[in-house]
Amino acid sequence: MKVLATGFDPFGGESINPSWEAVRQLPDWIAGAEIRKARLRTAARAAEETIQTLMREEAPQIVLCVGQAGGRFGVTPERVALNLDDFRIPDNDGDQPVDTPIFEDGAPALFSNLPVKSMVQAIRIAGYPASLSDSAGTFVCNHVMYTILYHIAKEFPAMRGGFLHVPFVPSQVVERPSTPSMSLPDITAALEIAIAAAVAAYDGRQTGAPLS
Repeated sequence: MKVLATGFDPFGGESINPSWEAVRQLPDWIAGAEIRKARLRTAARAAEETIQTLMREEAPQIVLCVGQAGGRFGVTPERVALNLDDFRIPDNDGDQPVDTPIFEDGAPALFSNLPVKSMVQAIRIAGYPASLSDSAGTFVCNHVMYTILYHIAKEFPAMRGGFLHVPFVPSQVVERPSTPSMSLPDITAALEIAIAAAVAAYDGRQTGAPLS
């Protein structure tokens, strides 16, 4: 089995993006699955093109993209992506679409087919903060998540895919009093656990009762 895991380059004036830092520190094998890693540009169209190419060339069974969600307290698998770009700031290519559909022929929303509740539960059991999120926002993270699910629906019915957000790391909150953060080793460990849960579900192995 092959898992494609991606993170993003820094954006919004940050010098680091914990999503890519965590992804690149993942082991090459998790729960018997080969982990292929890639960094996406935090630019909607560039990231869309890259993820489409990777899905076709790598042909993974599972795609998990990871992004930064500063202000969140833990790791948050995303349940749903909207067919909407509405950027509060320009992306790294200077684009700032407002109320624009990602794909004209796409459904208004698409749901992850990863075992998001089992992923959350597995992370919590291991002692790391995690919760299920019902909003991936309307920035590049949501754009990439929707792109993955759109192409799964159109081209890759056996593939599973989705998105997971991670918090700031401590170095990013030095000048942000009271803003939550999580250490990079903990983020990486939680991400590894999430992937293991997704692999287990794909293989049909029991990963624990879902969260209500």
